[in-house]
Amino acid sequence: MGRFKRHWKAWLIGAIALGLLAFVGGPWFYINVLSEPPAQELALKDGQQQGGGDAVPVDGTWTVSEGSQAGYRVKEILFGQNTTAVGRTGKVTGTVALSGTQITSGTVTVDMGSVATDKSGRDAQFRDNIMSVSQFPTSTFALQGPVDFGSVPAAGQKVTVKAAGQLTLRGVSKPVQPDLSVVRTGDSIQVQTSIPVVFADYSIPDPGIPGIDIEDNGLIEVLLNLKKAP
Repeated sequence: MGRFKRHWKAWLIGAIALGLLAFVGGPWFYINVLSEPPAQELALKDGQQQGGGDAVPVDGTWTVSEGSQAGYRVKEILFGQNTTAVGRTGKVTGTVALSGTQITSGTVTVDMGSVATDKSGRDAQFRDNIMSVSQFPTSTFALQGPVDFGSVPAAGQKVTVKAAGQLTLRGVSKPVQPDLSVVRTGDSIQVQTSIPVVFADYSIPDPGIPGIDIEDNGLIEVLLNLKKAP
């Protein structure tokens, strides 16, 4: 009988240890082996800073064109394991007006229902419970004043300037001051920015669910490819 109890206890301890290993190791295996690594932050490519022939004159209206992207980056804790969720969409529209050395106005709109990650369940949670896209289908960024470069950037020259704007998420608008990185390349202008966001500031509900904790803040990432309007 004593021998049976010892074996039973050993089996129970082993079962508990295996359970703990599965609880901790399962998410690690899922994140590090089965899942793709998170996408890199949106950034101007090296090639975009080399120039490509003479750049077109800057004065006029520029349209957000194909190749533009926007999305979010948020840190998650999945059953004790750190990971990063990255959502992206190419459904970005807008216009930017330039005159001389200044961006005089600009508005960018993102279709929130098209933002997607590598997990369909996460995307459903994002659309329905977090961003309520049926009620708030778009998010926008609008400049609130001119942005002055000081001089017209040469083709291939990367310039970074501070902009005053208004960011609207889930129907709530807040002032923001992001850094804009800009480069002219032939007939295009590329603009990149990242905007830190605290979810509570925009009445975004806690995005966490049982087993998944999500930080209370994240990054809005934007990369625009601008083409001059006819």
